[in-house]
This record gives sequence, C-alpha cells and structure tokens, in this order.
Amino acid sequence: MDNRSDIRDFLVSRRAKITPERAGLLPGGGRRRVPGLRREEVAVLAGVSTDWYTRLEKGHIAGVSEDVLEAVARALQLDEAERTYLFDLARAAARPTRTPQRRSRAPIQPRVQWMLDSMTGSAAFVANGRLDILATNTLGWALHSPLFDDPRRPANFARFQFLDPQARAYYQDWDGAANVTVALLRAEAGRRPHDTQLRELVGELSTVSEEFRTRWAAHDVRIHHNGAKQFHHPVVGTLDLGYHTLDLPTEDHSGLRLTIYTAEPGSPSEDGLKLLASWAATTAAPTAGDAAAPAPDRT
Repeated sequence: MDNRSDIRDFLVSRRAKITPERAGLLPGGGRRRVPGLRREEVAVLAGVSTDWYTRLEKGHIAGVSEDVLEAVARALQLDEAERTYLFDLARAAARPTRTPQRRSRAPIQPRVQWMLDSMTGSAAFVANGRLDILATNTLGWALHSPLFDDPRRPANFARFQFLDPQARAYYQDWDGAANVTVALLRAEAGRRPHDTQLRELVGELSTVSEEFRTRWAAHDVRIHHNGAKQFHHPVVGTLDLGYHTLDLPTEDHSGLRLTIYTAEPGSPSEDGLKLLASWAATTAAPTAGDAAAPAPDRT
C-alpha cells in the first residue's frame, strides 16, 4: 500500500530527536539547519549511502532487507515499539494495494468471559487495537463506568479521552494518558493499515480534537505491557492501580488484549476497589461482561 507519507514523517520525526552528541558524533561546524541529525549522519551511522537513506526517508521502503532496517533502527536509537512500527510500515508497503477492510467486531468466546468473571478482586477487560472495550467483568465496568455513559457501543477509550469532558477529571494525569492513547492507536495503524474503522476513528478525532491532531502528528508509538495509572472515580475518588496487559490469542488473529487492574494489598486503593465493587452490586449495572449494553441509569 502507499504509506510513504507515514514512513517519511516517522523517520523525520525520529531523526529530529537525536542530537550528534547523543549519537556519538562530533558536532559539525556552522549553524545546523535542522533539529537532530542530518540525513547524511544517519546514513553514516547505518552504514548506507546518503542517497539510499534519502530515498528511504521519502517512503521507498518496500523490498528493503531486515538487516538494513535494523541498521536504521539502531542509528535512530528506536525503542522496541518504534522498531516494531518501522517493520510494520515496511511489511505494509510490500503488500499489494488492496481495498481497505471493515473489520467486524471479533466475537468474545464464552471461556474468555468466564475468565473475566472469575476475577472478582480485579478490574479486567478485553479490548482490541482500536481501544474498543469488547468485554469486561463487573468491577472492570464499574471502574470504567464514565466511558459507558456514552450510548455508543463498543465504548472506546480514545473517544472518551478526547471527546468527553469527564475525561480530564477521571484521569489524574490527563496529558500522560492522552499521549499513551494516541501512541497505541498509531502503533495499531502500523500493524493494520487497511482497517477502515480505525481510519474512521482517527479521522473523527482529528476533525474534532486539536489535542488529538497534535499528538497524532508526532508519530509516537507505544506497546502496552504494564505500568501504573491513577484515576479519580466519580463514586469512590482517587484510585492508584497497577496494570498488566496480555495478548489474547484468537483464531482470527484479531489482536485482542486482556488488561487487569489491581491495587496494592492493604492500600486505600484496595479499599476503594472493594467499595466500587459494592457500588456496582447495587447499581443497575449490565450483566457482567456485557460491554455492548446501553449505559445504565445511575441517578
């Protein structure tokens, strides 16, 4: 497919982040016209000609060997997520152009829902690469209840983050959460360039939100593994939670991921999760895991 603009913008943005000193090069004399490294400096570091690297940076990546891509990744000091994204762009460029596909929502197997429902002390959910919530346990629904106020299904983290005013109060570090959200979507765009629904989501958010547009243009990417996040829930207040995200194997390779939020034992946040579970048990919550249900009336 023709993804030359994505390749160009990504490589230029990564090159701009590397100073000659950081790359181990002696600073050149005179005024530098560009931030970061020059093309010829990246070429030297990667062991290729300047003309060849210039062609690569213009988006001509199809057919480039993995060894050369590895050399460019090292020269630009790409992290794991950035390296994966570069290789995804190369694979997409090598495939014949085809009509974008509208991917149907992957069905959640009953055994996955059983697993979610068994996690009574943790907030757990399954999402796809577009950040749609496809299944959740009761505590996962309760933790993310502000997302389900929007009647559209499936609930989507990116739409909530950038289009719902509640998000800035819900995420204690809204800027950091917004950066992660966009970086995850950018990485997914590299993996699944023909996903029409992803393109539509990006188009919608780009049209409405300047905050999203700015972050999307930065070409930052991320792979979600684990970390910590702080929420301010409208019912129980502040929650400091750790999370782990695991790939969920599916027969159609739909790229689903299981995320589990837990609190430190004996902490105020553990008490908060228990209180949240009690609230969910007495609220008109949807059946556990029914992420497609309309938002309940919590008045």
